[in-house]
Amino acid sequence: MRVSVIQMNQGSDKARNLAEAERLITAAVEADRPGLVTLPETWTNLGGGREARMAAAEVLPPEGSGEPGGPAYELLRALARRHGIFVHGGSMVEAGDGKLFNTTVVFDPAGTEIARYRKIHLFDITGPDGTGYRESALYGAGDRLVTFEAGGITFGCTICYDMRFAEEYVALRRAGAEAIFVPSNFTLATGKDHWEVLLRARAIESQCWILAAASWGQYEERGQMRSVYGHSLVADPWGHVVAKVSDGVGWATARIDGAVTARVRRDMPVLAHRDARPISL
Repeated sequence: MRVSVIQMNQGSDKARNLAEAERLITAAVEADRPGLVTLPETWTNLGGGREARMAAAEVLPPEGSGEPGGPAYELLRALARRHGIFVHGGSMVEAGDGKLFNTTVVFDPAGTEIARYRKIHLFDITGPDGTGYRESALYGAGDRLVTFEAGGITFGCTICYDMRFAEEYVALRRAGAEAIFVPSNFTLATGKDHWEVLLRARAIESQCWILAAASWGQYEERGQMRSVYGHSLVADPWGHVVAKVSDGVGWATARIDGAVTARVRRDMPVLAHRDARPISL
């Protein structure tokens, strides 16, 4: 299966973000003919403060109901149908249970929702430049792993800060994942040092393909300009970066090759070795 990772420079104007996502997905499909596309983290909103996030939030229909959703939800569904592809919706701001969630939804080529994942690890850190981030002040955390099947491949779902928790990726591998999504808004300060090395490490440890669509450029947050790193990429199970977007908006496309996955896992059976030599402290 060919997969395109989409890189955006979204802001707090939701309508503009939706139009840009539609434009980029359409261009990627026309140019590269992927069977699946994936968007960045919170592609519906980045910046503008609490009010902008609340305004961008959508109440998602009950899983499996087939009921209509909000504008972003319905755009993803329409793009899947129009192009006959799987659409992994990065993540969007979900309004639910009295709080917001950072949530992935995935659609098959018929426009049916086939997976939903809420970000488990929330970004509560102080960056190298002293900037504080407190995702938990506005968002609730998810509590379950999610996988789904598309084109004969089992995919696992994570979001951004999840990538720093290797145990989640090993758990997804145990659940059958062969490729794992990491839609992200990675800060410039952390991205230049940690982005690629963490993604490659997660690929090597889990022996899965890593599909990381990211936001790039600047956005406004409560009167201050912040920067996100971009450099969306695809890494193979050996940790090689096989496709990458540099600066700017755009996309990169790579083919997920099951033979590569099988060979890496056969020649270095780390999961079997882990089970044979468990570490107890």
